[in-house]
Amino acid sequence: MSLRPALPDVSSIGVQERHLRGSTLLADYWALTKPEVNFLILITAFVGFYLAPASNGRFLFARLFNTLLGTLLVASGTGALNQYLERKFDAQMRRTARRPAAAGRLTPSAVLAFGTGLAVTGSIYLAIAVNVLASVLATLTLLTYLFVYTPLKRKTPLCVLVGAFPGAMPPLIGWAAASGRLNIQAGILYAVLFLWQFPHFMAIAWMYREDYDRAGYLVLPKGNVRVPFVILETLLPLLGLVAISILQTPTRHAAEFYCAVAVLGTGFTYFGWKFVFERSRVAARRLLMASIVYLPLLYGLSVMLCSRAR
Repeated sequence: MSLRPALPDVSSIGVQERHLRGSTLLADYWALTKPEVNFLILITAFVGFYLAPASNGRFLFARLFNTLLGTLLVASGTGALNQYLERKFDAQMRRTARRPAAAGRLTPSAVLAFGTGLAVTGSIYLAIAVNVLASVLATLTLLTYLFVYTPLKRKTPLCVLVGAFPGAMPPLIGWAAASGRLNIQAGILYAVLFLWQFPHFMAIAWMYREDYDRAGYLVLPKGNVRVPFVILETLLPLLGLVAISILQTPTRHAAEFYCAVAVLGTGFTYFGWKFVFERSRVAARRLLMASIVYLPLLYGLSVMLCSRAR
């Protein structure tokens, strides 16, 4: 029996290392697409599609699939291109420093090519497989997000207002995909998501305000102006959100619908008030969680109790 220690299998180690590198590379490209954001985008696009009147009178599952796939491709491309544009600033923030582009795990050219490929493919796919209006809305969302909202983040706190316009577009994309047109009911879904973004983002901005300051982002005003700004950008949109949510017209169980909407709105507003008057990380985190709970529940009620438009 030999007493010499067994030597490791060099070929096996090489295979394992290549496997790990490949897994890490896939994970980095997956992270570029911002999957947690895309999940919300797909939910809101689905709601718009489901509640819209079908162009031929029938609900088409194939068109729904094509709509969600095309929207996902454009949204993923937007997320990757956003990280390409902001890679140097993301590297200065604790919450984003580990992103693939910011950490240097992927080259800028690779990120740019990946994001552009996804965005262009998604826009063309929507135009061919769904309709031109849905493609135009998705492309407009990408352009305004990347080339209007993103640079404004380093210039003025009004970027929050500007960014809410493209941020609320997914329900309109879904609606346009199903019906080929937009109307006032689509505008209500848009307004709900538009107003929801303010308390949601204010909570994030307050939790990570030191990070944003370090990177030079002006998502919050400096000095004493911050407090009235937070009040304005949190409470007023919350009140408007509750009011606009009630404008939806349920076709069954109307009393239950309005009662549930009132309860949801009251709870969301409560956490907004707590955040405005406490302005603490704990209050901001609770408001953030309330926003994450509120929107899916509200849209879920709309899908269950509001019939499709005609």
